[in-house]
Amino acid sequence: QVRLVESGGGLVQAGGSLRLYCSASGRTFSTYTVGWFRQAPGKERDFVANISPSVGMTNYADSVKGRFTISRDNAKNTVYLQMNTLKSEDTAVYYCAARAWAFGHKPSEYDYWGQGTQVTVSS
Repeated sequence: QVRLVESGGGLVQAGGSLRLYCSASGRTFSTYTVGWFRQAPGKERDFVANISPSVGMTNYADSVKGRFTISRDNAKNTVYLQMNTLKSEDTAVYYCAARAWAFGHKPSEYDYWGQGTQVTVSS
């Protein structure tokens, strides 16, 4: 069982940066793939990035490649999403999610979810 809590969201101007945090409980956090997803009003929940359990392999949506960086510190049970050069279209509620071991890009593939954190980018 894994409990996830996101933080770090807020209001930022276009071109600015934010760092999101996904803090997890559970002794086996290091065995979980963790993903970030986002959902804008009236839209589906979309994949943003994910990171594998041990070697830290990463994947990104094309829309954030080169701007966002996902990383993890298993000793702190935390996954980070560094977001740079933010655009108005990045405005959404950002969720972190976890699944045991295997990579996944679909929300339905993840078993545990946080409550989300709002990111608003003003133009």
